[in-house]
Amino acid sequence: MGKFGNKGKGPSQRQLRVGEIVRHALIELLQRGDIEDVLVKDCVISVSEVSMSPDLKIATAFIAPLGRDDSDAISEALNNHAKFIRGRLTPTLRQMKYMPNIRFRPDTGFDNYSKIDALLHSPAVARDLANNDDDGGQNQ
Repeated sequence: MGKFGNKGKGPSQRQLRVGEIVRHALIELLQRGDIEDVLVKDCVISVSEVSMSPDLKIATAFIAPLGRDDSDAISEALNNHAKFIRGRLTPTLRQMKYMPNIRFRPDTGFDNYSKIDALLHSPAVARDLANNDDDGGQNQ
C-alpha cells in the first residue's frame, strides 16, 4: 500500500479479515442477549457484513432484523448502545491494536434482491424471454 492508501481499489485483505472477525464477535454478542433494549431483545438480528475503515478504527455493521420491518428503529437502538457493545466486544477482540467504533446501518440488500426478483417475474420480461426463445437465439 502506498503513501495515499488504496483509493478506488476496494477493501484490502486486512480490512476484509478484520471485518469478518468483528462480524462474528457481534453475532455472538447479539445471540447472548446482553443488550437490554426492548426492540433488540425480542428480535433476531442478522449481521450481513461489517465494513472496516482503512485505518481499522471504524466498523460499519449492516444489520437486517428477521421477520420485522423496522430496521431503521433497530439500527438506531443499536447505535444508542454502541459504547456498551464496544465494551462487550473488547475481550473478544483483544488482539486488535485499536478497538473500532461501531456504527449500525440497515442492510438494504435484501430489498434490492426482492425488487430484482419481482422484475424478473414481471410479464414484460417473460414476454421478452418468450420472443427470444422463438427466434432460436439467433438474434444475439
